[in-house]
Amino acid sequence: MERKYGTSVLCLLHTRLRSGFDLSLIYFTRAGNFPRIVKSIRMPIADKVAAAHRINDLLKGLLAAGAFKLKYRITVDPQLDAAFEDVPEILVEFAGPDSGTMLDRGAELLRSFETLAYESLRLGPDEHTKISFDCRGYRASRMQELRTAAEVAAERVRKTGMPYQFSAMSSRERRIVHLALRDQSDLRTESTGEGSGRSVVVYPKNYDASKKPAPAPFARRRR
Repeated sequence: MERKYGTSVLCLLHTRLRSGFDLSLIYFTRAGNFPRIVKSIRMPIADKVAAAHRINDLLKGLLAAGAFKLKYRITVDPQLDAAFEDVPEILVEFAGPDSGTMLDRGAELLRSFETLAYESLRLGPDEHTKISFDCRGYRASRMQELRTAAEVAAERVRKTGMPYQFSAMSSRERRIVHLALRDQSDLRTESTGEGSGRSVVVYPKNYDASKKPAPAPFARRRR
């Protein structure tokens, strides 16, 4: 089967979402796998099993539309090791020949799928840690990368006496950086920016935050 839309399907869906549609309005036709609009349904995240079923329905449509060669497993209340600060209520793990595609450009496609799940379940930014999408252990390696970056940023701030600003991150990744530096008594961290442009700034403890922080390009890993 030839892939006709690929990630452009996600762009189209996300455009519709930002225009005010509920993701539950979307399904895929057999002719061209093009999304159409049906009746809206809302569902609270409190029902984790129902939420998992909804994510499953979403992924079936996305994988069919993009002709992705992927399998996935959805686990409610997964048992993860202590390395994870925030254990999700629902974990989705992908595997298959197109795993590399999921992880290209800093796991852009994986993140897009996860974002659509947030939209589908009407999760606010402070609820994003309830769901986690992973592929080939990406989350664990990314978590370690962020912790290492936080340590490097801390040393830079100590040496220069100037703040260090990370590039934009998701709410989950910002939290990892905050937690990594929470015990550093000579430093403090703050989130700044709006929407998808929010980032973390590391300051010397008594720094005047009204001054513009020094730019720092470190952000997501690019593949």
